[in-house]
Amino acid sequence: MSNPTTPVLEPDVEVRPAEDLAKPWRTVVFNDPVNLMSYVSFVFQTYFGYSEEKAHSLMLEVHENGRSVVATGGREAMERDTQAMHEYGLWAACQPDSGSD
Repeated sequence: MSNPTTPVLEPDVEVRPAEDLAKPWRTVVFNDPVNLMSYVSFVFQTYFGYSEEKAHSLMLEVHENGRSVVATGGREAMERDTQAMHEYGLWAACQPDSGSD
């Protein structure tokens, strides 16, 4: 008895042009009702190594505008930074950098 050959189907893989992969990404931190402003500044100083003034400025942007872009770079690095912000208890997202903010 012969078995008919079943074609092997390859999974659909999205192929993006190299220029899409090279586009910058950003880590955005959002305001939340839980964390103290001093804690948010502390996180920015501790994790990113920002000066007290820079961390305070970013924290105020989060507080007053509801969000702040705290880092930009490659996708993997921004995903890592976003995960770190989550581990500190902050609300954050990794987004493509549109260049408009």
